[in-house]
Amino acid sequence: MRLRTILPAVLAVLTLAGITACGDVGQPVDLARVNEAQRPLPQNAGEPEPVDDEPAPDCGDPTASLRPNSDISAGSTMAKIRERGYLIAGIDQNTYLFGFRNPNTGQMEGFDIDVTRAIANALLGDPNKVQFRALTSAQRVPALQDGDVDIVARTMTMTCGRWQDINFSSEYYTAGQRLLVNANSRAESLEDLRGRNVCSAKGSTSIDRIAEAGGKPLQVDNWSDCLVVLQQGQVAGVTTDDSILAGMAAQDPNTKIVGPRFSTEPYGIGIPKENEDMVRYVNSVLDDFRGGEWARSYGRWLSELGAPPRPPAPKYQD
Repeated sequence: MRLRTILPAVLAVLTLAGITACGDVGQPVDLARVNEAQRPLPQNAGEPEPVDDEPAPDCGDPTASLRPNSDISAGSTMAKIRERGYLIAGIDQNTYLFGFRNPNTGQMEGFDIDVTRAIANALLGDPNKVQFRALTSAQRVPALQDGDVDIVARTMTMTCGRWQDINFSSEYYTAGQRLLVNANSRAESLEDLRGRNVCSAKGSTSIDRIAEAGGKPLQVDNWSDCLVVLQQGQVAGVTTDDSILAGMAAQDPNTKIVGPRFSTEPYGIGIPKENEDMVRYVNSVLDDFRGGEWARSYGRWLSELGAPPRPPAPKYQD
């Protein structure tokens, strides 16, 4: 009986103590002010360094290559590749629709990859007998000069400056520079982004035009990095060939391509300067490629750019 009398009293005391403790919580502790963290830029991203290059000498028509020849003589560049057993091709693995790695299969795919496989098939009898070397835009010419690759098929514009260092096949695709912005942007041209950051890739012909239009160029290693900095709000736009921008727009529906083309970008296959026989052989393959596979490859990858145009007609300097 005594226990029944004491228990309610003890509970009452404990309850009162709890209420008292909860009521006296003291002053809240001041939290340190936290500012929004600045998102990091992609590796090697930054402003272009000043270049004092002299203007390239006039080479006439930079799309004019060497006349095709499919003969493979002993000791030729093509014979050496056959002896090795595979073609070494410099490509892009970050440009959706032109050169990218399919995440589901791990295979390289895109318009440039189709062109590369056509060359391997003609030379080696198997489109899969090709070793791909992923290159940035800035690595394309040095890789050819150093003999690291047999060819480069990587959205490469034919220019007189580049003709000094390497050879080109005949033109196999014609692109044009345009602008990619967020879907809610009011910009319609590169000039509309005067004073604002605009992204392009190192070693591309597009990077110089940003400053010419009054923008602030941000250069990156890969085109996929440009899409990232646009999504993060670190640039107001991306400018390069519409063929490359189409891949970005397909990946992110919150972006759009605006304005007309403001340049003409003829693509050629890059080949080492000393391998003129390989230039002629590749041109013979491209002649066949234009006959039907070109349109099929365009329809497979580039239909977002509209109905397939005619392949560019080859021009030759000899």
